Amino acid sequence: MAMGFGLLRLSPETFWAMTPREFERAMSVFTRNGDEAPRRADLAALMRAFPDIPHNEENAWLKT
Repeated sequence: MAMGFGLLRLSPETFWAMTPREFERAMSVFTRNGDEAPRRADLAALMRAFPDIPHNEENAWLKT
């Protein structure tokens, strides 16, 4: 119940209407598929797609 109400933020009506299979599928997004770590190429692709903003530029919009 804590997972359904707290983590998934389901309403009581939705939680109690779910089948165990539906609940398992909803919770599966929080589990890892396999035990291996991300590959270096995957991490590099994520870093290109979502670059860090340098700290000195983070609030640059406040200075203008």
